[in-house]
Amino acid sequence: IQAGPGFFQSFRSKGKTLIILTSILVGSASLIAVIAKYILDIDTPSVVGLISGALTSTPGLAVAIDTTNSPAASIAYGIAYPFGVIGVILFIKLLPKMMRIDIQKEAQLVEEQRRDMHPKLSTASFRVSNANVFGKSLAQLNVRSMTGAVVSRVKSGNKTIIPVASTVLLEGDLIKAVGNEQSLEQLAILMGERVDIDLPLGTTQELQSLLLTNKEIINNTLGFLNLQGTFGCTVTRVRRSGIDLSPEPNLVLKFGDKLMVAGERESVKQLGHFIGNDEKRLSDTDFFPIAAGIVLGILFGKLSLSFSDSFSFSFGLTGGILMVALILSAIGKTGPIVWTMSGAGNQLLRQLGLLLFLAEVGTSAGVNLVSTFQESGLALFGVGIAVTLLPMIIATLVGHFIFKINILDLIGTLAGGMTSTPGLAAADSMSDSSAPSVAYATVYPIAMVILILFIQLIANVVY
Repeated sequence: IQAGPGFFQSFRSKGKTLIILTSILVGSASLIAVIAKYILDIDTPSVVGLISGALTSTPGLAVAIDTTNSPAASIAYGIAYPFGVIGVILFIKLLPKMMRIDIQKEAQLVEEQRRDMHPKLSTASFRVSNANVFGKSLAQLNVRSMTGAVVSRVKSGNKTIIPVASTVLLEGDLIKAVGNEQSLEQLAILMGERVDIDLPLGTTQELQSLLLTNKEIINNTLGFLNLQGTFGCTVTRVRRSGIDLSPEPNLVLKFGDKLMVAGERESVKQLGHFIGNDEKRLSDTDFFPIAAGIVLGILFGKLSLSFSDSFSFSFGLTGGILMVALILSAIGKTGPIVWTMSGAGNQLLRQLGLLLFLAEVGTSAGVNLVSTFQESGLALFGVGIAVTLLPMIIATLVGHFIFKINILDLIGTLAGGMTSTPGLAAADSMSDSSAPSVAYATVYPIAMVILILFIQLIANVVY
């Protein structure tokens, strides 16, 4: 559920680069494990368990157990897992030093690039002195489309108003607008001159941040909702995940967005009721979508594709639920059903599910743990080290020298491709940049899907 939007967005924004790099990580790990199988005569359940453990993937282990129905997968997972955690952390920590890269300078460069993608929004005041706009309305001037700025206030004479599309500009009027620096410069050219004058709100007006928690209106654009025409309020910016977004008419609103709104006090209050503005709803969890998603996932996982008499492929129980969750969370909403979860509910479900799953894995695998480790534990541990380290080395060489990925995106991609949350923590601790977390969130769902496909393939084809 958490990874779905990032999974499909990664195809649109990052495209081939991340798909190739993630495929290299998971594919090389799988290839190394399969080669080790034939050299050291390791059974197939142990091979898929090693891959899951070396890549610290609990969903991968679930698929391995579901596909092989053997406790050997759990035992191999337990042997490979410790170095899978430690190895990724050490590799990420040491990588900048080995490559002689100043990670703080890289962080500054990435931050500059991020600002270029999402320019900082600010406010400015202007005096209407261009004769070409005298007597024309904001709609006639098409200010929003021409400049990219949002006019939030107009002072004509001694009266300050919240403008609407029909508001007419007169000579000498003062206006206040919100936008990035480029859009404000364009507005200055259109209006006449930029002035250093503050335009306070009138006594009956207010500027307020409203929280979008009404699930009935999410996934709609600002233009479709027409908040200015309906409530007479102007949305000056939309804050999402710590980033201020320009309120374009085609901006699709998401659950939890914060809308900065200017308008008459009573109108702002009515708008607040319309969009929800209830922080308690952020932590509410509706279990019907979860139950429906699980049922659909089980049904999807039972679908089987037969390629020949000897080989058929299906996602299985875990893979089916994962794929359905990815698709439904990306859709976001179907009629009255919202396919999202609150952060608190998501975390609770993840922790509870992980606790129950690992308890079952431990009790079923513990019977054969000692005998398996005595027989081939050292060999499995060695293969686990190779499956953890070699793919990261290969991906680093390809990512740095061929794709020219900066070090922050690279370490985030390594952590995500290895499905390592501790690796992400190590990457985040190295700088104040959010780039590793963004790369991790983009790559992680791709890695999960590819890993499940490889485990299914190996379990069904490799003997």
